[in-house]
Amino acid sequence: MISNERPSPYGHQPEGQTGGKPVGADETLRSEKIQIERKTFVFTLKQNPRGRFLRITEDVAGRRDTIIVPAPGLEDFRRMVEEMAQVASSTPE
Repeated sequence: MISNERPSPYGHQPEGQTGGKPVGADETLRSEKIQIERKTFVFTLKQNPRGRFLRITEDVAGRRDTIIVPAPGLEDFRRMVEEMAQVASSTPE
């Protein structure tokens, strides 16, 4: 047995094995990319057996950060972003 294939003492198993995340379980429904200054944002709507979600990935010079918003929270998320955009455009810098 290779050392990285050893079962975890915490009950986690390597990907692709029983109990792990099945390979290819996420289905992409739509993906859009926008460039803002030096940042690239990728919005990807996906679904898997647990439901739909929006993955937002920020790429800055090769460094990536990602957040995932479950579909039931997208309306609240959209409303909050709209409110922040309104404040940003109406408040002097």
